[in-house]
Amino acid sequence: MAKRPVRTIRNAKARKLDASKYSKLLKPTQRLRRLTIVWTNSSGTPYNTSGFFATVSTTSGRLIQTARFDSYGVVVFSRVHTPTSRNLIVRTYSSSGLLYTVTTVPEDNAAYVVIS
Repeated sequence: MAKRPVRTIRNAKARKLDASKYSKLLKPTQRLRRLTIVWTNSSGTPYNTSGFFATVSTTSGRLIQTARFDSYGVVVFSRVHTPTSRNLIVRTYSSSGLLYTVTTVPEDNAAYVVIS
């Protein structure tokens, strides 16, 4: 591993900012901005889904996006803004392309759990 230089601490005084001036910038958002799917077993434990992927499409069959799961059973569809404005169909696949589940996600959702 490469050696990195050690940061030196300066003796300069830090400025304090008045948080009330920046209240609109500092408020946390309490919603997910993109459609997030979590794939769990019946007890709620996420699967190890390394290499798995999912597709999201409209109910008429138009493919919107394909995305990969992370190793914690979570996939985020970056092209689907939330809350969703229509029903969507999510299909989950193994790393070899085997179809596992087909789920309809109702409108007005930011996250959805697929239990199988």
